[in-house]
Amino acid sequence: MRHFLYILSAALLAAAVTGCSGQKKYTIVRGYAQGGSYHIIYSPYKSDGTRIGASEDSVASVIGKTLRDVDFSISGYNRESILSRTNRGEDCQLDSIFINIFEISKRIYEETGGLFDISGSPLFDFWGFGFSSTGGIDSLMNEEVTSRKIDSLLEFTGMDLVRIENGRLVKSDPRVRLSFDAIAQGYTCDLIAMELDRFGIEDYLVEVGSEIVCKGLNYNGDKWRIGLEKPIEGNYVAGSSIQDTLLLTDCGITTSGNYRKFYIMNGKKYGHSIDPVSGYPAQQDLLSATVITNRKKYPGAYSDAYATYCMVIGADRALAFIRSKDDLSGYLITDSAVMEVL
Repeated sequence: MRHFLYILSAALLAAAVTGCSGQKKYTIVRGYAQGGSYHIIYSPYKSDGTRIGASEDSVASVIGKTLRDVDFSISGYNRESILSRTNRGEDCQLDSIFINIFEISKRIYEETGGLFDISGSPLFDFWGFGFSSTGGIDSLMNEEVTSRKIDSLLEFTGMDLVRIENGRLVKSDPRVRLSFDAIAQGYTCDLIAMELDRFGIEDYLVEVGSEIVCKGLNYNGDKWRIGLEKPIEGNYVAGSSIQDTLLLTDCGITTSGNYRKFYIMNGKKYGHSIDPVSGYPAQQDLLSATVITNRKKYPGAYSDAYATYCMVIGADRALAFIRSKDDLSGYLITDSAVMEVL
């Protein structure tokens, strides 16, 4: 849902991995996970010039394990994950990953008045942006049918209908289904960043599905260079059109937008940013919302969720929200303006 950030330093970094005389060396770990790619760039050397104790193979192994653990916990595309099993109504013992991201999501749900809601999975399915299709798009030909269907789905939407007790998910309505899609990749960045911290790594950038958590400096000794893409419909090539470049460190950053995931029916555009309170796609003026947070705990998860929230509430409210938080900054793009809070 949020594939709009581009690591401008990544292409240049390949030359620095082998290192130049007097230049700090960096390592890249890359691959595919969660329906997209991931890139982890880090230096195995500390600021005093000493090397971390772990080998590059050990670091790569821990990264791979973290990605697998996430996949079997909270992925909606892995039919054997805890999430998929609970959505099917199975009684499952939850793991720490599931419990932690659920608790973070619940706090953000309460903070946003329900406008960020991981229980909105049936709504995403109905509008054609979820894990499965319910055939709901056909009903859009009839507004009355659509309204009745949305009302029925809202009966079992809301995190007040689900809780965790004794390590298990308890639903007030068995039809409740969850999706962590709007927070999972940012949270995955957090988990990998925590592992890198445990290794004593001081300089790194973790990118999973274009969600980013970064710390320290890049191979030039500068902050990390992150490119923001222009929100142009039909732009499916990452980095092909850059709106602006930000120099960032010690933060999480996510961009959300509707210019890639949308469809048009009867002349009306339907984007993937669903308002879980109304049940309908948000009809707002924002083309993309970039949220940056330097909070100490879970910056990736919070920037991910907040970017989704901003797309639902629109430019003016998003601007006010970002300004109200000491640990947030942002970059909002509409048809007519670019609003920066940096």
